[in-house]
Amino acid sequence: MKTLSKYYFIVAVLLAGCSAEKSIEKPIKKSPVNLVKENLVQYVNPLMGTDSEFSLSNGNTYPAITKPWAMNSWTPMTAPIGDGWTYKYDDNKIRGIKQTHQPSPWLNDYGAFAFMPITGELKFNEDDRASWFSHKAEQASPDYYRVYLADHDVVAELAPSDRGAQFRFTFPDSEQSYILLDAFKKGSMVKIFPKQRKVVGYARNNHGGVPDNFHNYFVAVFDKDFEVTHTWHDDYALKADSLESAGDHVGAILGFKTKRGEQVNVKVASSFISLEQAELNLQREIGSDNFDETRAKANQAWQQELSKIRVEDSNIDNIRTFYSSLYRVLQFPRKFYEYDANNKIVHYSPYNGEVLPGYMFTDNGFWDTFRAVFPFFNMMYPEMNTQIMQGLANTYKESGWLPEWASPGHRGVMIGSNSAINIADAYLKANADDEIDILYEAILKNAEVDKGRPVSSVGREGVDYYNELGYVPYDVGIHENAARTLEYAFADFNIYQLAKKLGKDADAEKFRARSLNYKNVFDPESGWMRGKNEDGSFQSPFNPLKWGDAFTEGNSLHYTWSVFHDIEGLKTLMGGTQNFAAKLDEVFEMPPLFDDSYYGFTIHEIREMQIVNMGNYAHGNQPVQHMIYLYNYASQPWKTQQKVREVMDSLYSATPDGYCGDEDNGQTSAWYIFSSMGFYPVTPGVDQYVFGGPLFDKVTLQLENGNTFEISAKNNSKNNMYVQKTLLNGQAHEKTWLSSQAVQQGGTLTFEMAAEPNINWATDISAQPYSMSLHDNLNDLKRTK
Repeated sequence: MKTLSKYYFIVAVLLAGCSAEKSIEKPIKKSPVNLVKENLVQYVNPLMGTDSEFSLSNGNTYPAITKPWAMNSWTPMTAPIGDGWTYKYDDNKIRGIKQTHQPSPWLNDYGAFAFMPITGELKFNEDDRASWFSHKAEQASPDYYRVYLADHDVVAELAPSDRGAQFRFTFPDSEQSYILLDAFKKGSMVKIFPKQRKVVGYARNNHGGVPDNFHNYFVAVFDKDFEVTHTWHDDYALKADSLESAGDHVGAILGFKTKRGEQVNVKVASSFISLEQAELNLQREIGSDNFDETRAKANQAWQQELSKIRVEDSNIDNIRTFYSSLYRVLQFPRKFYEYDANNKIVHYSPYNGEVLPGYMFTDNGFWDTFRAVFPFFNMMYPEMNTQIMQGLANTYKESGWLPEWASPGHRGVMIGSNSAINIADAYLKANADDEIDILYEAILKNAEVDKGRPVSSVGREGVDYYNELGYVPYDVGIHENAARTLEYAFADFNIYQLAKKLGKDADAEKFRARSLNYKNVFDPESGWMRGKNEDGSFQSPFNPLKWGDAFTEGNSLHYTWSVFHDIEGLKTLMGGTQNFAAKLDEVFEMPPLFDDSYYGFTIHEIREMQIVNMGNYAHGNQPVQHMIYLYNYASQPWKTQQKVREVMDSLYSATPDGYCGDEDNGQTSAWYIFSSMGFYPVTPGVDQYVFGGPLFDKVTLQLENGNTFEISAKNNSKNNMYVQKTLLNGQAHEKTWLSSQAVQQGGTLTFEMAAEPNINWATDISAQPYSMSLHDNLNDLKRTK
């Protein structure tokens, strides 16, 4: 009996244990963990994207030590003078630390000059003076750079201001210590003032887009007396014991004895206006500040801008990628203006060479940035974008045309009429009111006038054909013709939207009709966009996988989706929603086949598409970056959610190979910023952001108008990428888009996430984002008359 009782007791204990085990196994709802600290600058990695070369771009960036939108940046240079890939992560020698204005290796630099500390035997040729360095002894942050130059036993440090910087060089015990100032090739001058411990000069190097009187004037002030003063002349010809040199390529050599650990500080500033203005910039921005004070000011400037978007999440790698991307977005376009002696805003015009009042911005290619960068400015930085619009008006006044690629003046690269898109979107969001009359005049000139265009990118190449035939013909000697037709049509849509808002009804009707010109290059036989000859026949032979030719840095599979404003119309051309969705699937599911015969070699954009295992989807270049969001227009939003997450997880990281192609003035970064928040501006000129799926647990936007917009993702995780439902201010939101007005009003947006798609959420046609054929009607315009 006792044995039986004992048995029952043991069974009871085991059952109780099992019951306890089961209760422990019940899912416990965990609160999200937030690892983001107050200091956001620490998450930025300026080396993201620097592991790049001509044949393969992982960003084509350089570590820009700078302030937000600053007139100048500073960067270590591992490549020879004039090489657009100025800093390559895999290089092992540094030749100097230069002031740079380079927006892209393909545009290269202008007005650059560099400092380089050396010790021992005097070597000032850029090859001879170069020093071994290691990333283990390198520190890069937006506000600070430090590197150990091993061959010279010198630690070089840098802290930036808007138009200048402070250097701090820590030397060894040496009888022969020097600081070199290299003013580079293509015209330069240096002049040494020993008693003032000062060097002044100018650098005129450029790759186009400047007037004849272009100079970048600089002044550098040292805190140690010069014991040696040399200069060099062309071909590195030493001018011993000289104080001045001018020629094609000159520089200054400042020498002194140093004790181990002795620090020599250099304060430097520049101006595109004059030496006197450079002195003024130095006094205003740096003045009596020490190195640490200059760095603190730069850190504060970055912290202020980065803090406008607060991410909360437990994935520190994604956090670093987000803030590193935001840092890239906030560099371009550059402020190309200064403050005169009366503290008035003035600028040297890169268009007519005069010094004029008002704002000027530069170093931006609108072919890239109209897509997400400028919509981002309209959302988060409307005051800055208002100033940029004033700068565009000044560009038109000074050159007679709007810029499409400026660096610093008009450059003849890329296609489109994308200034119209930036202006229209800004005005429609109340950020271009001050200059809208002159800007509207400029937009119309772009759309109508061919005569007098200074370079191929300005205005519209083939505009007379386009306006007469409704497309740019394939066989009239104008390259990238189908791409031009599609981009002009979208610009015309934006002009239509702007004209309608301004009450210019006749213009609105005309440009609305022109915005349908995309239909003229759609080939019903193949189901893809295709070049069309002047006589109305399509180009033949035709391979939709052929890059270039009728398209720009892409093929027909990429450009067919460039009907941003009328996806419903494109669906109709393709035979309906199912055919449209099937063609989207085809791009992702097919092998990464390509035809590079137009170029004669495999350009880097093709290689970047080929190697990432996403079929023919080419996220590394801009034309197709919105395509991933188009499943929302086909009642299959879960496919967008999955593919957006795949791109964010696999194609971005805060590492030297952290991009999957050219970063391009913030555009590829802006795609990530928007997408990680859960939406993207597919159609600039329309008051909508199209949903994807959020990456972070919570994102808070501190808007310029004082409102706060909070985006939350419930049950978010690596596997829980699918949206189950959305709530806007606590109310069910059965749409695949969000209005920009809703964001600006402040409030909350909540995504409920899960591991399986909700194929019933927001699939009705009423949930789809804007398409002109579906949501806009010319009768709406006529009723306003």
